[in-house]
Amino acid sequence: MALEAGFALNGQQQAAQQQKVSLISIFLVFLKVGALTFGGGYAMLPIIQREIVVRRQWIEESLFFDMLIVAQSLPGAVALNTAIQVGLRLRGIAGGIIAALGIIVPSFCVILAIAAYFLPLFQDNVYIKAVFYGLRPAVVALIAAAVISLGRSILKRRRSIALAAVFLAAGLLLKIHPIALLVAGGLMGLILFRDKVD
Repeated sequence: MALEAGFALNGQQQAAQQQKVSLISIFLVFLKVGALTFGGGYAMLPIIQREIVVRRQWIEESLFFDMLIVAQSLPGAVALNTAIQVGLRLRGIAGGIIAALGIIVPSFCVILAIAAYFLPLFQDNVYIKAVFYGLRPAVVALIAAAVISLGRSILKRRRSIALAAVFLAAGLLLKIHPIALLVAGGLMGLILFRDKVD
């Protein structure tokens, strides 16, 4: 009975949340993220977190981190997967579609323009090549900043830090497939953190 009441309360909260956030707001937030973030999916994650969790408080931080785990486990770009999950959570299927459109429209338009017009004009230009060589380390720095930002929020226990180090070493040194690392992480979570779950 209490379990059913809990589910009913959760359903009411989710319905209220879906009514509160407009599709236009979802689209504009992810359009902003897609238009103003450079460096790909991982560089977008701290920006999405700031917009969705901190500024607008649409989703709790713990739920956002759970969404990141799911997004990383699925095929496709992690930022797009995260956007779809947020949209689904806020406004159902329509929200998921709108969030996806918002985050991909800027890059689609820019890539289309570059591929169709600018790239043929400048692909042999020494200055353009120099700019791209300079952008590469900037992109690496953005991804590293995303990792550090998310790591500070997630890696709060010694066990978590130790596991992250083991998985990092396994990925870099042993070249273990990411799916295998995710499965191993889930199994280790069952063993080490079952008693820590609230």
